Amino acid sequence: MHPDVVQQHPGMCPECGMALVPAKKERKTHEHRQEFDKHQGHSTNIFKVKFWVSLMLSLPIVIYSDIAQTLLGYQAPAFPGSAYMPFVLASVIFFYGGWVFISSAYRELQAKLPGMMTLIGIAISAAYIWSVYAVFAGEEVLFWELATLITIMLLGHWLEMRAVSGAQGALKELSKLLPDVAEVIRNGTTEKILLSELKEKDVVLVRPGASIPADGVVIEGGSDVNESMVTGESKPVSKKEGDGVIAGTINGDGMLKVAVSTIGDKTFLAGIMRLVAQAQASKSRLQILSDRAALYLTILAVMGGGITLIAWLFAGADISFAVARLVAVLVIACPHALGLAVPLVASISTTKAAQNGFLVRERIALESARTLTMVLFDKTGTLTEGKFGVVHYSSDEALALAAAADFHSEHPIAKGIVSEAKKRQLVIPEAKQFRRIPGVGTEADIDGRTIFVGHRGGADIVVEENGKIVGTITVADTIREEAREAIRDLKRAGIRVAMITGDSEEVAKHVAKELTIDEYFARVLPGAKADRVKELQRQGFRVAMVGDGINDAPALTQADMGVAIGAGTNVAIESAGIILVRNDPRDIVKIIRLSQMTYSKMIQNLFWATGYNIVALPLAAGVLAFKGIFLEPALAAVFMSLSTVIVAVNAMMLKKRAL
Repeated sequence: MHPDVVQQHPGMCPECGMALVPAKKERKTHEHRQEFDKHQGHSTNIFKVKFWVSLMLSLPIVIYSDIAQTLLGYQAPAFPGSAYMPFVLASVIFFYGGWVFISSAYRELQAKLPGMMTLIGIAISAAYIWSVYAVFAGEEVLFWELATLITIMLLGHWLEMRAVSGAQGALKELSKLLPDVAEVIRNGTTEKILLSELKEKDVVLVRPGASIPADGVVIEGGSDVNESMVTGESKPVSKKEGDGVIAGTINGDGMLKVAVSTIGDKTFLAGIMRLVAQAQASKSRLQILSDRAALYLTILAVMGGGITLIAWLFAGADISFAVARLVAVLVIACPHALGLAVPLVASISTTKAAQNGFLVRERIALESARTLTMVLFDKTGTLTEGKFGVVHYSSDEALALAAAADFHSEHPIAKGIVSEAKKRQLVIPEAKQFRRIPGVGTEADIDGRTIFVGHRGGADIVVEENGKIVGTITVADTIREEAREAIRDLKRAGIRVAMITGDSEEVAKHVAKELTIDEYFARVLPGAKADRVKELQRQGFRVAMVGDGINDAPALTQADMGVAIGAGTNVAIESAGIILVRNDPRDIVKIIRLSQMTYSKMIQNLFWATGYNIVALPLAAGVLAFKGIFLEPALAAVFMSLSTVIVAVNAMMLKKRAL
């Protein structure tokens, strides 16, 4: 991750995908406590190398094992010291290949969060310690079981990490969007500097095909910019002088000069990275449940393993046989797949959300989306563009006179009237002595006539000539075309749609009718929006609130799922669980689909993670020993690793599904 953007947020191991475990370390002061991870030093390549080395060393151990010679009917060649070769090679495998599990188990226990590594650590330690004793006591050793167990565990971890690493790359991929250097214009000349040396108000030159190094405003040039990796917008966005650009987006064929407005962790990209990191560190209800189940399974495995060992010893079995049963129980019960089942799916869904234009701040918000029964939209800036347009006018004359009187006004309604007159190609007469009447309208002289445009107490705008009404104009906030699609798709999904606004009853009714909205609330004061959400919840609805303003923040917090429009205020964004980067209400439908897909994958993974234990644990303990059926430690490791890999691959399939 780029050092100038944001630091890795604790959550999941970036290599193997398991939950990070905070633990106490050497204190530098009595006030500061360091944290580290039970997967410290893990990488896909490390497990790959350890696997191949352990495999090579395991082959001679298996070849010289009594069970292999008996089953295959051969006699391994003897040489001086051959009796101790399995002991030496198994010791190398234990300390070289198995120590990664021992050290990780130590961190789990130090953090008082025993889990998979604890079980593996106990299992291989028990097998090794017993075998070392057995070498010198003349008892049966478990070296071939130990060697194959560690080797298979390394293989399973390596394969799993290969599958997981693709899901953990969201933050890494986002950081790669930023260039290492920026071409800055200083004192009339251009020079290349490190990104860390860039300052606000610097002017950077962005050449065709280059990444934009920081958020800023175009001051010269024009181009199409690819913002898909940041905003999810598939089409290149046209940029000209005065337009804003986002750090990490890719310039098209034109040359741009950009005045830097924000750098480092203040950029839009850095904000996205923080949100993704927060989401990956947060937990859903299912993850909390699976974490608790994994802890209980660990305790059960240790107790079950102990009972199995004691039971076989009381039954008169050899201690080597009893230890083998103990090791098998501990290995088969390793809750790795269970610990990975939910967080891996959640991590992939977080990444998938960012790729589709919405950001998940809280996983619980995404999880709740599948249960929504109503979506409550704020009107202005969400369903509408915040720009006024003419929806009806009584005559061309009235519209032309109004456009003339409003021609030089900066008021949004005035701009909408002028724009409509131009679109209709009406002749707009010249107005003189323009006068603004605050809160009422405008007045101007046109060809010796006094023209007034404004409100006289009604909903429509009146146009008066010398005090007499010559026409009326109805204006309304321009409806987003995307809003029509969003509401249609939500209704098809069986979800009711409502609208809330501070505007008049007439305006709210018009917008609701245009968008075929089921229910609307007009003239709602800012502080009362949260009360409306509560009212809907009391009626039994599970409500999603979608808004963009400061006055939406309480309602966003009150709702079962708060969704903030990305271009809205920071207050609204901080109050929401999900942020729409593209300001596109159609993404609400995608959120619900992703929630449904994520939940389905989580349930599937929980089944795969726990189902095999129901069958394998009794076999590992030896309940079918009377029929000669045993689950050896190495085979137990195969089943455990296979379950983990299945969970990882099943989660990865979520990446390929379209929203």
